[in-house]
Amino acid sequence: MIIVEQKPFDEILAMLEGHKTHEILIVGCNGCAGIYQAGGEKQVEVMGMLLEMAHKLKGNNMKTRNATVLRQCDRQIVATALKPVIEGDEVILSMGCGAGVQTIAETIEDRFVLPAHNTMFIGMQERELGELHEKCKACGDCILDETGGICPITMCAKSLLNGPCGGYAEGKCEVEDYTHDCAWCQIYEKLKRLDRLDLFTKPRLPRDWRVSLSPRNL
Repeated sequence: MIIVEQKPFDEILAMLEGHKTHEILIVGCNGCAGIYQAGGEKQVEVMGMLLEMAHKLKGNNMKTRNATVLRQCDRQIVATALKPVIEGDEVILSMGCGAGVQTIAETIEDRFVLPAHNTMFIGMQERELGELHEKCKACGDCILDETGGICPITMCAKSLLNGPCGGYAEGKCEVEDYTHDCAWCQIYEKLKRLDRLDLFTKPRLPRDWRVSLSPRNL
């Protein structure tokens, strides 16, 4: 099971201000986030009201729409539920976990997907069959809004925060003998497609790993 915690509202406002559009699609998740009443339909509705109110106080008009999917971490569900309802220049604000943010970003490539939550904890779920791909380290300080919806903490073998190291070649990572894609090359290409390479060059301070000390008990 995955536990999420909403980012401070001022932080959510700040990440939205970095985008030209005032159209936002807020997407909830009826999976883990919904079960713990952090990202279900009610919380999505409240988030939309708060965002519109905050922008009216600043004299800005903001259009928000709401959608909730069964599980944000399932690409087929995301594609079926969200692709038909995307409108205009909407930015997507995900109220799921870090894996959900990245699944939406991979599935809907022409939109910025921003995290409304920090992913705090991932518990064990036993499965008889199936393959799982790690997307989120539950680091407790999500920066997917700066990296095009691709997590460098998880997808980079060295968890680098400020671009690729000298060990990549032709877009591949030196770890595991150049069989995996370099996360920062993927981030660069995604931000280039979205015309936001300014985020690629943004300096990021060393992480405060105290927010994700292990083992954790919640």
